[in-house]
Amino acid sequence: MSDYQLQQLCYLILLFFVFSVLGWCMEVFLKYRQYHRFINRGFMIGPYCPIYGSGIVFITVMVNVLSGVETSVGTTFMISFLGCGALEYAVSYYMEKRYHARWWDYSTKPMNLNGRIWIGNLILFGIGGTLVIEVINPIVYSLFYRIPERVLYVLSVLVVLVMLSDNITSQFVMKFVKSSVENSEADNTESISKEIRMLMKDKSILYRRFADAYPDVIYRTDRIKRKMQEVKTEMERIQQEAAGNLERRLVWSAFPREQRPV
Repeated sequence: MSDYQLQQLCYLILLFFVFSVLGWCMEVFLKYRQYHRFINRGFMIGPYCPIYGSGIVFITVMVNVLSGVETSVGTTFMISFLGCGALEYAVSYYMEKRYHARWWDYSTKPMNLNGRIWIGNLILFGIGGTLVIEVINPIVYSLFYRIPERVLYVLSVLVVLVMLSDNITSQFVMKFVKSSVENSEADNTESISKEIRMLMKDKSILYRRFADAYPDVIYRTDRIKRKMQEVKTEMERIQQEAAGNLERRLVWSAFPREQRPV
């Protein structure tokens, strides 16, 4: 790897960190408005949400790759719209399969895809990504370019070490959450949430922090999934019966009054 390539990699690492922190700040602000209290958002302990940094790095790299072919604002918007949407969907799917919980759910939103992404967020991703590429990134990079080469390398290594250490520590908390969900005998997400909060009550602040980070998490054990499937099957049966009754009424009303079957 050449010195230039190494520098570009370091810039991307710092870019990832900066927007992970900014994403965390935005999440904290939005949840403060919703719950009127500070909530340390994210799966990791520190003040950063890596999904935001990952999204910005992806957009930045893709725009640079396509710079020799297409550089329009519309292209940047579509890269942000589709790329960040795919990332959010993939993270939601992975986290639910791994930890038996849905950490965000857009099922009640219009034009959503399996409750994991919805059109409103995708449009915001497109607008936000375009704003970052066209306005914010040039300012951020102008600051990065002022960092001495040696300091740049040290900062990049520190970011990687901090994020890796945080991720390893956070995995212990997530493993505890996963085992708690799997061993729960409850058949609804509210009861599971109460159980997990009670179990974390006597543990360290790292565990208690995570319990507060996602107050609206939806836990889905096999027991809950079976119950949901039973409800769905019963609803389909009721709908079929209603459709059959309606069809019989229509046929019955088609006969003249004196010829209607009893």
